Amino acid sequence: MADSTSSFWGPVTSSHEWCEKNYVYSSYVAEFYNTISNIPCILLAFIGLVSSLLQRFEKRFSVLHLSNMALAIGSVMYHATLQHVQQQSDETPMVWEMLLYIYILYSPDWHYRSTMPTFLFLYGISFAVLHSVIRFDIGFKLHYVMLCLLCVPRMYKYYIHTQDVSAKRLAKLYFATLFVGSLCWLGDRFCCTHISTWPINPQGHALWHVFMGFNSYFANTFLMFCRAQQRNWSPKVVCFMGILPYVRIQKQKTHTK
Repeated sequence: MADSTSSFWGPVTSSHEWCEKNYVYSSYVAEFYNTISNIPCILLAFIGLVSSLLQRFEKRFSVLHLSNMALAIGSVMYHATLQHVQQQSDETPMVWEMLLYIYILYSPDWHYRSTMPTFLFLYGISFAVLHSVIRFDIGFKLHYVMLCLLCVPRMYKYYIHTQDVSAKRLAKLYFATLFVGSLCWLGDRFCCTHISTWPINPQGHALWHVFMGFNSYFANTFLMFCRAQQRNWSPKVVCFMGILPYVRIQKQKTHTK
């Protein structure tokens, strides 16, 4: 929320501010809670990246985890500055991330192997260029929701064809965090006038970041399990320190004569 506090970054140029007072704790950080709430997203994506690299999953999953980290870092830049350019560093990776999900979800059944990644790559570059020139608002949100909806049927198909109880639990956690996180986003976006009168601000947008960090982690872990099943890698969902689930695989050894 705008106020008269002096800031290092100058006047707000982003198209949106959220339901948090600006520059309360530092003249270098516009929305403090919306900025630091991206830390769990970065840490979870890093854990997923390490698991993917150590077990030699396909590169697509390493890129996916890196895209989650890039998105969270872009969000830090946006909420810390509330500048238009930094807002693009948040919104453009959101689209790129969804394009990666579309590729991972649909590529196993795609018969022409080079056409899908080529199309999605060109689509992502074209969007980035267009988004740097034209300010989207409602159009960006509708576009992002459309990309998300393209993923839902495929995720549901993977869910109903998965027999493993632990893997199904990951999918349920994915949908649960998406639902609760969306409620937090909507409340912060459309009920700010009422929330501003409360003694304590629940920081709905910051909670959205936290829930979506876990949402991405659960989605990635579930997709890694499904892909490992397709590759006959004997996947198993185990928990690190009994808390954080991840996929452990056992690749079949190839015998050479």
